[in-house]
Amino acid sequence: MLIEWQKDKRGIPFNTEASVNLADDEPLMEMMVEAGFDAVFIGIETPDEESLSECNKKQNKNRDLFESVKRIQRAGLQVQGGFIVGFDSDTRSIFQRQINFIQKSGIVTAMVGLLQAPAGTRLYKRLKQEGRVVGYISGDNLDGTTNIIPRMDLDALCEGYRDIMRHIYSPKLYYQRVKTFLREYRPPEIESPLDLQRVLAFFRSSIHLGILGKERFQYWKILLWTLFRRPELFTLAITFAIYGHHFRKITELHVL
Repeated sequence: MLIEWQKDKRGIPFNTEASVNLADDEPLMEMMVEAGFDAVFIGIETPDEESLSECNKKQNKNRDLFESVKRIQRAGLQVQGGFIVGFDSDTRSIFQRQINFIQKSGIVTAMVGLLQAPAGTRLYKRLKQEGRVVGYISGDNLDGTTNIIPRMDLDALCEGYRDIMRHIYSPKLYYQRVKTFLREYRPPEIESPLDLQRVLAFFRSSIHLGILGKERFQYWKILLWTLFRRPELFTLAITFAIYGHHFRKITELHVL
């Protein structure tokens, strides 16, 4: 029904949440794209198998998470990923491993948070019994706080978390990740007319990011690369540049 409804309303995008095994169902991904979905949020959590077992993320285990993400991107869907650090089995190597995975996979929108234990969950009950629950969760997954006493030294965990955020949303690494994504992404062939809003977005971003912004070199570099290599994605490249500026502001305000 949604596909039929979209026929007269092209240009209205949808976003949804899915598990990573969506990558195994090509017909479903094709129908989602035809229905107007252009992005999916996926809880990848961690590239560490032991930590995946700890959070009972069965669908993420025993699979190539990197290749699964790529299959979804090639199907025409952006992957927005959720990541967590602070599992009991996490060592200090997890921070660089998370950075490496996010960069290699080309997940432009990466939401990274510290492990928290919501009341009523099995995790909360277990940690409560162990005397490791300290207060309530803030409700903000990106504020760099946790309501548990982690196995890892808390200061080391918080500093490692901040290090992830400093890296993945630095202009250099962020724009590298955008380029990685644009190489893989295969959007549906839908006409996107150049309207006034898109033109204004380009000129405003050119001023704020391309002239006044500290990322101006990376900004023009990705736009020129896209213009010559993937011109059909030029508007999307501008959108990601604007997103990146927003992500950096949020990171600087709440995390760093």
